[in-house]
Amino acid sequence: MFDSLNDRLSGLFDRLSGRGVLSEKDVDEALREVRVALLEADVALPVVRQFMTRAKEMATGEAVIKAVRPADQVVKIVYDGLIEMLGGEEPEPINLAAVPPVVILMAGLQGSGKTTTSAKLALRLTKFDRKKVMMASLDTRRPAAMEQLKLLGEQVDVAVLPIVAGQSAVEIARRALQSAKLQGFDVLILDTAGRTTLDEAMMDEAAEIAKLAKPTETFLVADSLTGQDAVRTASAFHERLPLTGLILTRADGDGRGGAMLSMRAVTGLPIKYLGAGEKVDALDVFDARRIAGRILGQGDVVALVEKASQELDVAKAEAMAKKMAKGQFDLDDLADQLRQMKKMGGMSGIMGLLPGVQKVKKQIEESNLNDKVFDRQVAIITSMTKLERKKPDLLNASRKRRIAAGSGVEVQEINRLLKQHRQMADTFKMMSRSNGRGQMGAMAKMFGMGAGGAQPNMAELAKKMGANPQAGPGGNPLAGLNPALDLEKLKSLGGGKLPNLGGSGATPPSGLFGGLPGLPGAKPFDPTKK
Repeated sequence: MFDSLNDRLSGLFDRLSGRGVLSEKDVDEALREVRVALLEADVALPVVRQFMTRAKEMATGEAVIKAVRPADQVVKIVYDGLIEMLGGEEPEPINLAAVPPVVILMAGLQGSGKTTTSAKLALRLTKFDRKKVMMASLDTRRPAAMEQLKLLGEQVDVAVLPIVAGQSAVEIARRALQSAKLQGFDVLILDTAGRTTLDEAMMDEAAEIAKLAKPTETFLVADSLTGQDAVRTASAFHERLPLTGLILTRADGDGRGGAMLSMRAVTGLPIKYLGAGEKVDALDVFDARRIAGRILGQGDVVALVEKASQELDVAKAEAMAKKMAKGQFDLDDLADQLRQMKKMGGMSGIMGLLPGVQKVKKQIEESNLNDKVFDRQVAIITSMTKLERKKPDLLNASRKRRIAAGSGVEVQEINRLLKQHRQMADTFKMMSRSNGRGQMGAMAKMFGMGAGGAQPNMAELAKKMGANPQAGPGGNPLAGLNPALDLEKLKSLGGGKLPNLGGSGATPPSGLFGGLPGLPGAKPFDPTKK
């Protein structure tokens, strides 16, 4: 997502950071490069002009020129401008404050992904908002459109209005409203028909359905990859239909991001959701701050924590963390860690959310470190017997040849995997011997991870960071922060102090400093004793 724009801006900021002082000429040249980068990203020209006017106002004067780190000030100006362009600091939530059933109308051109997005939205409302949802297809023209929604409904376990042949779109909408009321549904999602291009018949039908259903939310589903065409489509729809928000599909494949950056400024409508994949759960709440951070190469750690809290089994992760704390780590555990990474989007998905990774993206690609490597490693492990996975030392030359033949790899790959596992197992043993003391013990307890290439236990990390497992991507994953994680304790991990891993008044175990009076955990000095 935003690869081309990110590359241009990252290169610019790297050059600026190498200079101690910036002149007004330097700032003007930097802003000119930002302007070119935005135009190349297919951002609408009026939006770019508005952005540049505001950026120049903020960049003129003493604030940037005399700043301690002028390059950071320029980054801040661009970041603030991107947030404003994308719709402001706070994401606008979906409006469900109406008498049930709350009607959501999905509109858009054919092929933009309305039907799939309807199912994604239904799953999201069911899973995170605990709503009882019904879907109804009003597309009487596209072959098998109703059957597609029915199959998607079965897949996400959401009710779909039964198909009755021969009814018009307005008649289906009327029947859906009656059925939703009688059966006590909280939300009714109406999937309207689309066309390959805008025409009067489609707009008239959508307006008639909207007049009958009186939707609380009317979403335009637009394809991010169509660029400025998506913006023109949104403007045309908004003139005829009272739209309340936008959903952009295929955002994960949008390397430029022009449609997303132009939509809010041109139409005035908020972007509510982003379709970030083909799976039915790949629908993210749009947050301008996080998108701006990803454009500038700052990653999206919050999204990473959200993925961990959603995808991973916390109970299973805790059990594995306890096992690792005892220094036990077999090949089954390694396979589980690899599968966890795959669940969270694989290497590319996780790396794309980490800050600073874009700068070393080429090196990662050249190193051939991708999900196929993990797939081969899991294949090797599953080709072993249960005993071999528990005791890798049993693997002699003949066993390795048998496993190589069963998993379709060379014996050298098996040796590399065993070496990797041995390094990880040794790391966990070293952590277990420290018994929670010192920096290594702190890392083991906090992250459930090892050095030497070990994959972090993301569920444990999410929990320790205070992520709320019940919160969806739209909720606040940091709500209900873990009281054990506060700033004082984080500070105590550095600055020449020993880690304070217990409660607010916790002291290190007495066995560590018990014989040294005056230190934490020591017994008070008694002058009567010799």
